[in-house]
Amino acid sequence: QVQLVESGGGLVQAGGSLRLSCAVSESIFSIKIMGWYRQQPGKQRELVATITSEGRTNYADSVKGRFTISRDNAKDTVYLQMNSLKPEDTAVYYCQLRRLVPYSANDYWGQGTQVTVSS
Repeated sequence: QVQLVESGGGLVQAGGSLRLSCAVSESIFSIKIMGWYRQQPGKQRELVATITSEGRTNYADSVKGRFTISRDNAKDTVYLQMNSLKPEDTAVYYCQLRRLVPYSANDYWGQGTQVTVSS
Protein backbone atom coordinates (compact mmCIF):
# COMPACT_ATOMS: atom_id res chain seq x y z
CA GLN A 1 0.00 0.00 0.00
CA VAL A 2 1.47 3.32 -1.04
CA GLN A 3 2.00 5.85 1.77
CA LEU A 4 1.99 9.62 1.53
CA VAL A 5 3.44 11.78 4.29
CA GLU A 6 2.82 15.53 4.33
CA SER A 7 4.97 18.01 6.19
CA GLY A 8 5.61 21.74 6.32
CA GLY A 9 2.38 23.00 7.81
CA GLY A 10 2.24 25.43 10.69
CA LEU A 11 1.17 28.84 11.91
CA VAL A 12 2.00 31.88 9.78
CA GLN A 13 0.87 35.48 9.64
CA ALA A 14 -1.18 36.77 6.75
CA GLY A 15 1.08 37.64 3.84
CA GLY A 16 3.60 35.00 4.80
CA SER A 17 4.73 31.84 3.03
CA LEU A 18 4.90 28.13 3.66
CA ARG A 19 6.10 25.19 1.60
CA LEU A 20 4.34 21.88 2.01
CA SER A 21 6.02 18.62 1.07
CA CYS A 22 4.49 15.23 0.32
CA ALA A 23 6.87 12.30 0.43
CA VAL A 24 5.63 9.16 -1.33
CA SER A 25 6.74 5.64 -0.42
CA GLU A 26 7.15 4.55 -4.02
CA SER A 27 8.27 6.00 -7.32
CA ILE A 28 6.01 8.74 -8.64
CA PHE A 29 7.69 8.85 -12.05
CA SER A 30 4.77 7.20 -13.80
CA ILE A 31 2.01 8.52 -11.56
CA LYS A 32 -0.36 10.45 -13.80
CA ILE A 33 -1.71 12.94 -11.29
CA MET A 34 -0.49 14.28 -7.97
CA GLY A 35 -2.45 16.90 -6.14
CA TRP A 36 -3.10 18.97 -3.06
CA TYR A 37 -6.52 19.37 -1.51
CA ARG A 38 -7.65 21.20 1.63
CA GLN A 39 -10.49 20.91 4.08
CA GLN A 40 -11.80 23.60 6.38
CA PRO A 41 -13.92 22.77 9.43
CA GLY A 42 -17.46 21.92 8.44
CA LYS A 43 -16.69 22.04 4.74
CA GLN A 44 -15.99 19.50 2.03
CA ARG A 45 -12.50 18.76 0.87
CA GLU A 46 -11.65 20.99 -2.09
CA LEU A 47 -9.06 20.96 -4.84
CA VAL A 48 -6.11 23.30 -4.42
CA ALA A 49 -3.78 22.23 -7.24
CA THR A 50 -2.80 19.25 -9.38
CA ILE A 51 0.19 18.37 -11.51
CA THR A 52 0.40 15.68 -14.16
CA SER A 53 3.29 13.41 -15.02
CA GLU A 54 3.94 15.73 -17.99
CA GLY A 55 4.15 18.71 -15.67
CA ARG A 56 0.84 20.32 -16.53
CA THR A 57 -0.65 22.18 -13.59
CA ASN A 58 -4.13 23.19 -12.56
CA TYR A 59 -5.14 25.52 -9.72
CA ALA A 60 -8.25 26.56 -7.89
CA ASP A 61 -9.18 30.13 -8.74
CA SER A 62 -8.74 31.13 -5.10
CA VAL A 63 -5.02 30.27 -5.13
CA LYS A 64 -3.95 31.15 -8.67
CA GLY A 65 -0.95 33.44 -8.69
CA ARG A 66 -0.16 32.67 -5.05
CA PHE A 67 0.44 28.91 -4.88
CA THR A 68 2.75 26.77 -6.99
CA ILE A 69 2.68 22.99 -7.20
CA SER A 70 5.75 21.06 -8.31
CA ARG A 71 7.05 17.51 -8.29
CA ASP A 72 10.51 16.03 -7.96
CA ASN A 73 10.35 12.54 -9.43
CA ALA A 74 13.91 11.78 -8.30
CA LYS A 75 12.89 12.36 -4.68
CA ASP A 76 9.34 10.98 -5.03
CA THR A 77 8.09 14.21 -3.52
CA VAL A 78 5.45 16.77 -4.41
CA TYR A 79 5.55 20.33 -3.14
CA LEU A 80 3.12 23.17 -2.66
CA GLN A 81 4.70 26.60 -2.34
CA MET A 82 2.19 28.94 -0.75
CA ASN A 83 2.83 32.69 -0.86
CA SER A 84 0.77 35.71 0.16
CA LEU A 85 -1.21 33.53 2.52
CA LYS A 86 -4.62 34.70 3.70
CA PRO A 87 -6.66 33.72 6.79
CA GLU A 88 -9.10 31.95 4.47
CA ASP A 89 -6.29 29.58 3.46
CA THR A 90 -6.46 28.08 6.94
CA ALA A 91 -7.24 24.39 6.54
CA VAL A 92 -5.88 20.88 6.75
CA TYR A 93 -3.97 20.24 3.54
CA TYR A 94 -3.92 16.74 2.04
CA CYS A 95 -1.70 15.24 -0.61
CA GLN A 96 -3.33 13.05 -3.25
CA LEU A 97 -1.90 10.40 -5.56
CA ARG A 98 -4.12 9.26 -8.41
CA ARG A 99 -3.12 6.02 -10.08
CA LEU A 100 -4.96 5.28 -13.30
CA VAL A 101 -6.26 1.76 -13.82
CA PRO A 102 -8.24 0.44 -16.77
CA TYR A 103 -11.51 2.41 -16.97
CA SER A 104 -11.02 3.89 -13.50
CA ALA A 105 -8.59 5.41 -11.01
CA ASN A 106 -7.44 4.75 -7.46
CA ASP A 107 -6.85 7.67 -5.12
CA TYR A 108 -4.48 7.58 -2.15
CA TRP A 109 -4.25 10.24 0.55
CA GLY A 110 -1.87 11.40 3.20
CA GLN A 111 -2.84 12.10 6.79
CA GLY A 112 -2.92 15.86 6.29
CA THR A 113 -0.98 18.82 7.64
CA GLN A 114 -2.54 21.81 9.38
CA VAL A 115 -2.00 25.28 7.98
CA THR A 116 -3.16 28.20 10.10
CA VAL A 117 -2.94 31.78 8.84
CA SER A 118 -3.47 34.50 11.42
CA SER A 119 -4.76 37.94 10.53
